[in-house]
Amino acid sequence: MSEEISPTADDGLDWHEGDMPYSKQFGDHFYCRSDGRLECGHVFLAGNGLPQRWETSETFRIGELGFGTGLNFCETWRQWKLARRPGTRLHFTSFELYPMRAEEIGRALAHWSEIDAERQALVAAWPDEPAGRVEIVVDEQTKLTVIVGPAFDGVTAEQPDFDAWFLDGFAPARNPDMWSQGLMQAIHDRTVPAGSFATYAAAGFVRRNLQGAGYAVERRPGFAGKREMLCGRKAS
Repeated sequence: MSEEISPTADDGLDWHEGDMPYSKQFGDHFYCRSDGRLECGHVFLAGNGLPQRWETSETFRIGELGFGTGLNFCETWRQWKLARRPGTRLHFTSFELYPMRAEEIGRALAHWSEIDAERQALVAAWPDEPAGRVEIVVDEQTKLTVIVGPAFDGVTAEQPDFDAWFLDGFAPARNPDMWSQGLMQAIHDRTVPAGSFATYAAAGFVRRNLQGAGYAVERRPGFAGKREMLCGRKAS
């Protein structure tokens, strides 16, 4: 792990409605204000055909843009534990420029009793100064990697073995670099044949960038009254 200390989210972090983190830098909440955990299930898990795809996979790798509070990881880990078979493996890799501190993650995730065990395990293992490549074996079948730094640099350094992607950066209008054509191309190129992505975002330029990268893109109903979300597949 690099000894360089990267900036953390707390410098630009505010709290709304008690335990909802808000990025002052990007002017956006870290997750859906109605229920971020259920949004994860609707958008990222169902949008990628999970947990059904785990039934036929020995090793499955998920990539995520924007680790944030770790909510998507904790909910994915919870559902993975319910669905997995003996001997199978999940590797969850997330790319985060401004990692939160352990106490901030704990505060943000305390809202959901359903993931309390996962929250406590994540907080206990989280480094005091997350930087470089943070690798945590959370149980014998599950590994978490958080790569601290610009998403494009992190993604382009990875092997092309991702089965699914959770595209969960801040809103495209507020953080366009996280949805650029170059980054979408890098993600597509590191996805296995027939691999997938899902995102809450439905902005026209995001859809065009994903299509331009080579994905077959599908519009689906969004979460909690949001008109649309996007998901798609790479050609097999």
